[in-house]
Amino acid sequence: MNSVPVLTVKPWRALFDEKFHVVVGNLPPTQEVTLHSLHQSEDTDYWEAFGHYVSDAQGMVTVAKDESFGGTYEGVDPMGLLVSMRPIPGSRTGLRLRIKDVQTPMLVHISVYRGHMSQGFREQAALASVITERWYMAPGVRRVDITEGGVTGTLFLPPGPGPFPGVLDMWGGGGGLVEYRAALLASHGFAVMAISYFFPDHKKNTTIGYPYFENAFRLLQDHCLVATDRIALLGISFVLFDLVKAHYLCPRVCSQYKKACRDEKNRLIWRDVFLPIPEDIDLKVEMGRITCPLLLVVGQDDQNNATVEAADDMKKMMERAGNSHLLTTLSYPGAGHLIEPPYSPHCKVSSFLMPESRERVLMLWGGLTKPHTVAQEDSWEKILGFLREHLCHSVKPHVQSRL
Repeated sequence: MNSVPVLTVKPWRALFDEKFHVVVGNLPPTQEVTLHSLHQSEDTDYWEAFGHYVSDAQGMVTVAKDESFGGTYEGVDPMGLLVSMRPIPGSRTGLRLRIKDVQTPMLVHISVYRGHMSQGFREQAALASVITERWYMAPGVRRVDITEGGVTGTLFLPPGPGPFPGVLDMWGGGGGLVEYRAALLASHGFAVMAISYFFPDHKKNTTIGYPYFENAFRLLQDHCLVATDRIALLGISFVLFDLVKAHYLCPRVCSQYKKACRDEKNRLIWRDVFLPIPEDIDLKVEMGRITCPLLLVVGQDDQNNATVEAADDMKKMMERAGNSHLLTTLSYPGAGHLIEPPYSPHCKVSSFLMPESRERVLMLWGGLTKPHTVAQEDSWEKILGFLREHLCHSVKPHVQSRL
């Protein structure tokens, strides 16, 4: 009598930045199988990843130690079924997987199929399947809408009495209110406010400047559950420029983007718009005035911003000012622009709406999947360590709520 294959995913419910372990048992020895993951996004698009495996002498496949011989990822990759996810064939062009509703989990269907398959998964009966839940909010984390002092945002508060170290979470040129990183940080014990500040309307964008960020900072600082003197700023992409020079750089970038390079697939390579790095101190952040610890995360294959050159310029400015001891730089070969929380699918290219012209383009962000996902995992742990080192030494310790 043939045994029934058994597929286990542990933990099947977890925070998004938590690894899972996928094991298939009760297979015949040296059986070729395909492990497949499938997720339907909030925009109803389907994303998938798959790896080709061969069971061992005991009839088992253990993803954490066994090699994938093909598929959307190869080699030993415990999280390959997440990080190599891509839109299924026939999907819309330029998709990017982003979670909007952080109060519900990302559901991922993991299945095992007989043989090495690369297509036709819906037409084939799976040997076994499991549904996993990936959460951004741990139990007890509270979500609070913020519309005060002209600021639009969302505050995430960890469980417990506080006070909690605070983080002001700011995203880049894509616009809108992005919450998933803030929710995940709150699950690690930080009071985090995600703010919306880059608006699709170019005219609105020119009005956003330092007072808006100062108001947001004060709102977070004045909250009764936030440690007043323990607050960090966390940003990505355009945010560094917006903090000081939005009035200058946004019109410059929007007016010059047509001069940007395009690759053979007509994808926009925007990094050259920012070069050369200005020598005029009035056109950039005065790094010599920084008096707090600073962590830079740099993707060396960033095709959207001149991050390598900008980081080098920042370092030189701080060295000249005598405050370079405050700077830590994490620089990752093969990583692109969009360095997300760990186990997010690598996004090399996606559709992007230009703020001023309203033209929709394909933006090349850069990166190779394997080194990019390594950068995401490594930088996230170091970001958490950096925040804990500099924010948590004078506040009550927090024990993360597990799912």
